[in-house]
Amino acid sequence: MRYASITDRLADLGSQKWAVHFAARARIAAGEPIIELTIGEPDIAPDPRLAEQCARAIAAGRTRYSDGRGEPALLAALAEKYTRRTGRIVKTDNVLCFPGTQTALFAVMLSLAEAGDDVLVGDPLYATYEGVIRSTGAAKVTVPLRADNGFRMRAEDLEAAVTPRSRVLLLNTPHNPTGAVLSREDIAAIGAVCRRHDLWIVSDEVYEDLIFDGRFASPFDEPDLAERTVVVSSISKSHAAPGFRSGWAVGPAVLCTRMLPVAETMLFGNQPFIADMTAFALTHAFDTAARMREAYARRARMIADALREAPGIRPIPPGAGMFILLDVAGTGLTGEDFAWGLLDEAKVAVMPGPSFGDQARNFVRLSLTVPDADIAEACRRIAAFAESLRAGRWRNTIDFAKTARTRSLLPGAA
Repeated sequence: MRYASITDRLADLGSQKWAVHFAARARIAAGEPIIELTIGEPDIAPDPRLAEQCARAIAAGRTRYSDGRGEPALLAALAEKYTRRTGRIVKTDNVLCFPGTQTALFAVMLSLAEAGDDVLVGDPLYATYEGVIRSTGAAKVTVPLRADNGFRMRAEDLEAAVTPRSRVLLLNTPHNPTGAVLSREDIAAIGAVCRRHDLWIVSDEVYEDLIFDGRFASPFDEPDLAERTVVVSSISKSHAAPGFRSGWAVGPAVLCTRMLPVAETMLFGNQPFIADMTAFALTHAFDTAARMREAYARRARMIADALREAPGIRPIPPGAGMFILLDVAGTGLTGEDFAWGLLDEAKVAVMPGPSFGDQARNFVRLSLTVPDADIAEACRRIAAFAESLRAGRWRNTIDFAKTARTRSLLPGAA
């Protein structure tokens, strides 16, 4: 039987990147005392008013088909949000609603790139980006995000990566997995390159409300970049509501009009009762993001302080988000081998850096979304594992990365 070429392009870009996570979940289900620091699932609950609003909408019969662009109240709330943020008029025809940032990103990329095109993206990169790019038939071209520059994209590195086929820059600020935050000056320099080469900018801004210090900057907020920029975001992080799957794309009206049939072909709108809840979330005050910022900044400091003297480990404090990277090159292991060894020997699950690109091959990513006590215990175990590596006590004849592929893993992604 024949299959479409997209299945080949995406064959190695699915749940394999989360193999450690799914192995840990299976072991937890079997009773092992695993501390899970893999995915960015907020431990702070969404405000109860969101669930109440959702229930009221369901009771009111808001369970029928949605408009393909989005429900009027949510479109208006998003137009107001970005009008207020940018200081210029953003209308509802600049907005499309989707079930989550991932769906929005897929529709946007499908509307901007195709076979024969190149899409530029920073490396390290969020684990699903390569799949989104490849799904269009376009090729991924990476721009190195260097640790010595705080993992912020440099205009000169972007310029060096541009090819005659480049059509889109996929930007992520605040950044996952590094927690890097681009400044307005960074955006201006990057934007100048994009103008010079006539590139679209797709800006993933899901962590906008989780910056620990300083101000958020976006290319969409700059008048000279707005007409080439499309923002994707959601309430998953800002309101600790990933399971509600409520996101959007905001950009030039012409792009949104052209993208609407793509969105309608995929899913034809999201759930009206969730749209009502999202509109409520965007038009009322909540302290959810503030509490997450405080908790995640504190836990990042805890990890940095606890592991600063651990042999072979260098914590990289983030400026935003819900993760921290550890440089484990000094242990003599790659991020992949370190993650599997840590799971087997210390019962701590972390994400291996190679899931986020070549530049992260010697790193592991730790989630900050668990209680402080679990963070402290995980750090104790990580430090002990690092010490065992230095002392040669670890069973380093086992190739954890290779044996992982033969273990029983659960399907899906996170």
